Amino acid sequence: MSNIYESAATTLGLFNSPCLTKVELRVACKGISDRDALSKPDPCVVLKMQSHGQWFEVDRTEVIRSSISPVFSKVFTVDYYFEEVQRLRFELHDISSNHNGLKEADFLGSMECTLGQIVSQRKLSKALLKQGNTTGKSSITVTAEELSGNDDYVELAFSAKKLDDKDFFSKSDPFLEIFRVNDDGTASLVHRTETIMNNLSPVWKSFKVSLNTLCSGDHERELKCTVWDWDSNGKHDFIGEFQTTFKEMKAAMDGKQIQWECINPKYQVKKKNYRNSGMVILTLCKIIKMHSFLDYIMGGCQIQFTVAIDFTASNGDPRNSCSLHYIHPYQPNEYLKALIAVGEICQDYDSDKMFPAFGFGAQIPPDFKVSHDFAVNFDEDNPECAGIQGVVEAYQNCLPKIQLYGPTNIAPIIQKVANSASEEMHTKEAMEYFILLILTDGVITDMADTREAIVHASHLPMSVIIVGIGSADFSDMQMLDGDDGILRSPKGEPVLRDIVQFVPFRNFKHASPAALAKSVLAEVPNQVVDYYNGKGIKPKCMTDFESSRAFSP
Repeated sequence: MSNIYESAATTLGLFNSPCLTKVELRVACKGISDRDALSKPDPCVVLKMQSHGQWFEVDRTEVIRSSISPVFSKVFTVDYYFEEVQRLRFELHDISSNHNGLKEADFLGSMECTLGQIVSQRKLSKALLKQGNTTGKSSITVTAEELSGNDDYVELAFSAKKLDDKDFFSKSDPFLEIFRVNDDGTASLVHRTETIMNNLSPVWKSFKVSLNTLCSGDHERELKCTVWDWDSNGKHDFIGEFQTTFKEMKAAMDGKQIQWECINPKYQVKKKNYRNSGMVILTLCKIIKMHSFLDYIMGGCQIQFTVAIDFTASNGDPRNSCSLHYIHPYQPNEYLKALIAVGEICQDYDSDKMFPAFGFGAQIPPDFKVSHDFAVNFDEDNPECAGIQGVVEAYQNCLPKIQLYGPTNIAPIIQKVANSASEEMHTKEAMEYFILLILTDGVITDMADTREAIVHASHLPMSVIIVGIGSADFSDMQMLDGDDGILRSPKGEPVLRDIVQFVPFRNFKHASPAALAKSVLAEVPNQVVDYYNGKGIKPKCMTDFESSRAFSP
C-alpha cells in the first residue's frame, strides 16, 4: 500500500507562484567528529533544494576553521510557499584549507527536511546522516525567521489652524493630500482627507495606511503634504505645502503633537512679512502591527487537517476498474491523488501528524444505515489516522466493508469540524486553525444546509477545500466559492469571509499533484491571517508554547 502513497507523493515538485514571503535560515552544528587526531574539521554547510527530483545548490555558508561545533554567520534567504512541498538538504563538508571546492572536501553528513517543517517548528534539530544513512553523534540545528516585510499599518490624524482664507463670502474649505516621493522623483498620492467646509482650523478624520504605501517601508523617504481650498468646479485653490518623513512623524507616537508651517512658495517670494499660510498639526501617529501567516505558524498555530470522502453510489462499484474508487495496485485513483497532494502540505504544520478522516453517503456496518459523517477507520471515538499514509490505508481498508449509497450531503461534516473550531475560537488564542478537505464526485444535494453551515463556519478558525472528482457537471458548486460573489445563507446572511475553495480535479488530471495542491491551498495563508487579524488575536510567542510542544527529532 505504501507504494501508492509514495508514487503520488514523490511527484510533488516546485512550481513558480507568487512568493508568500521570504525566510531566513540560520545554521549551527554540534559534535562533528574529527577526521584524525591531529586536526579539527573546517566545516561548511551547503544548502540544496529539490526541483523535479533533482538537487540543486542554493547557497553555502562560510568555512569555519578548526571547529567541531560551528555556528555559521551566513544566513540563507529562501522564498517560502505554503502551498508547495519545498524539500531541502543540508550537507556538511570538511573543506581543506588549500581548497574551497567540494571536490577536495570530506563529506561529514547531511540532513533532509521540508521548509514547512522548519517554519512550523521554528527551530529544527536533527542528526546528520553519513554515507549509507548511518547516524553519528553530530547534529545540525536550523532556525527560521521570517524576513520582516512592510505589512504594518499606521494610523494618522491631522488638524490645522489659521489657514489662509481663499473664499470671498465664506471661509476656506480645506483638505489635505499626502504624497510619497519615489526614487525617480515622481510623487504617488498616498491619502486625501475629506473636505471640512467653511473652517480655517479643520480637524480631519484619522485614517489608516500601510507603511508600504506611505513610504515603501523607508522611514526616511520624503513625504510631500499639500493643503487645498476645495472648489465645486474642481479648480481647487492652493493654500500651502510642507515636506516631512515618517521618521519625523513617529515623534507623535509618544503623545506629542508635531506641527509644520504650511508654506505657499509664491507668497514667500512676493510678501515681505510672510510667515506661513497656517500650521498643520499631526495629532495621532500609531503603528498597527499586521501579523503575517508565518507570525502565527511560528507562534505555534497548528493546522488541523481533516479529510471527508464521498462514498455515494455514483462513484461506481469499487471492484470495477471504471469506478472512481477502484484501487489499482500501483496507480493511485483521483481520490488518493487529491488527498495526498493536499495532505502532504498540511502535515508539516501539525505536530502530532494525526488526521481525522470521515466518509459520507455510505451504508456502514453493522446495521448498514446511511451515514454522512462516519469515521473511515470505524472508530467513532478516535477517527484520527497516523499521517497521510494512515488515512490512505484506512480508506483502502474501509472500501470493502461499506455499501456505497447516497445522497451527497456535506453539511453534517462541515458542522462536525465547525464544532471543533468553535471550541478553539473560545480560547481566543491562535493555536489551532482547521482545514477541511472534502473530496466528492457530484453536485451536493443539501445545498441550502451547506450554505448555512459555511456562513456559520466563516466566523470560525477554519477553511473548507472542495475537490470535485470525476467528470460530473460541477457548475452549481462554484457558488460555494465566494470568488465570484458573496455566498449567503438561505436566510440571506452573508459569509463573514471567503473560506471555501472549490476546484475540479479534472483541471489537473495531466498535471503533477503539486499543481492541485498549489491551486487549492494558495488562499489559506490569507484566510488564516484574515481570521486572526479580524479578531484582533495576536500570535503567541515562542516561549508560550515551546515548553508544551514536542519537536520532531
